[in-house]
Amino acid sequence: MIRFAVVGTNWITQRFIDAAHESGKMKLTAIYSRTLEGAKKLGEDYPVDHYFDSLEEMAASDLIDAVYIASPNSLHCPQSLLFLSHKKHVICEKPLASNLTQAESLISCAKENNVVLFEAFKTAYLPNFLHMKGALSRIGTLRKAILNYCQYSSRYPRYLAGENPNTFNPAFSNGSIMDIGYYCLASAISLFGEPESVTATAVLLESGVDGQGTVILSYADDFEVVINHSKISDSLLPSEIQGEEGTLQMEKLSECQTLSLTPRGGQKLDLTQPQHINTMLYEAETFAILVDNQFVAHPGLEVSRITAKVLTEIRRQTGVVFPADHQPA
Repeated sequence: MIRFAVVGTNWITQRFIDAAHESGKMKLTAIYSRTLEGAKKLGEDYPVDHYFDSLEEMAASDLIDAVYIASPNSLHCPQSLLFLSHKKHVICEKPLASNLTQAESLISCAKENNVVLFEAFKTAYLPNFLHMKGALSRIGTLRKAILNYCQYSSRYPRYLAGENPNTFNPAFSNGSIMDIGYYCLASAISLFGEPESVTATAVLLESGVDGQGTVILSYADDFEVVINHSKISDSLLPSEIQGEEGTLQMEKLSECQTLSLTPRGGQKLDLTQPQHINTMLYEAETFAILVDNQFVAHPGLEVSRITAKVLTEIRRQTGVVFPADHQPA
């Protein structure tokens, strides 16, 4: 049984804890918060005995084998480095880091300390996503993919009212492409690998982050991926992958709710697979398998590195700069 701790006490942390316990391979042992009161409040719902308000003390503790990090984006790298350097396995929420330099430093630290580093990008491990990946050969030569995730942020009215919520604050390495746009980008990298070129545009908010944008990933053989992302508008459109022999469609890419295949000139076929209601279960199971097998140099690291590389290039082209870009990794 993998004894794990959590950093962050929000709703996504609770969902991961539930998923980890559902896997039957992990047990919550410790909780960190900036205050012990905050940590204990989360612990009211779980059988946990150890609470910390010091990250350094928790990282040095022999009570835990692994940690789940769900802090603001700008803290992902320094907090992950702390635990990796203490030889603790790390599953860190997406995005793994603020930029490519940070991502590469994390990967190097994990390998040097012989521990698992895993980016909690759940989409790539969902049954419907894996089934879609396996169905690519059924639509012939790939021509175009349109990956779409536009969702009006519940925090945008606060931003418009003059507040500066984390979601739209560059100090926290945030914005549209680093948040929901990430699902589209990392999905493309998981499906098709590293693109040959990247073209990006964005609408920048006064805070300095992107509110929405478009990215075109160009691949060999005249195949391209168009990414539409926004935190200031809604979209009802699915994502789709077009081939010369048919089209695959996916509703709500981040959750992969439904999957269908329409052969050219034929009828739509429902390919939807059953999925657990808590879709974080699959990433928790995958992480546990990697830890149990000491699979440090797993393929997911390269997907994370390429994603961080492309994210860094997208921000360079669109003019989004974070304070983390000027800090040593």
